[in-house]
Amino acid sequence: MEQNAENVRKHVRVYFIIFGSLLFLTIVTVAISSLHLSVGPAIAVALAVASIKAFLVAGYFMHLLSERKVIYATLALTALFFVVLMILPVSHFLDPIRILH
Repeated sequence: MEQNAENVRKHVRVYFIIFGSLLFLTIVTVAISSLHLSVGPAIAVALAVASIKAFLVAGYFMHLLSERKVIYATLALTALFFVVLMILPVSHFLDPIRILH
């Protein structure tokens, strides 16, 4: 019984650490918004902080760190589709044929 209680305490401690990290990163997000960065760097920093927060939530609260490889493959495929969907609008605006007309 004591081994089980110690295991629960360990998991609860990890959850409190993750909660504190998420709280800190939320404060960082608000602090970054007051820096008045230009649009490009502001988006890059906001996406970086949001990605870290998403990893913490998905990894620990959704238990993806301890799941099988199928979960990782699905996550990688989702990330690939996200990158492709972000590249499509950018490639439209950088299209040399469209710029010439």
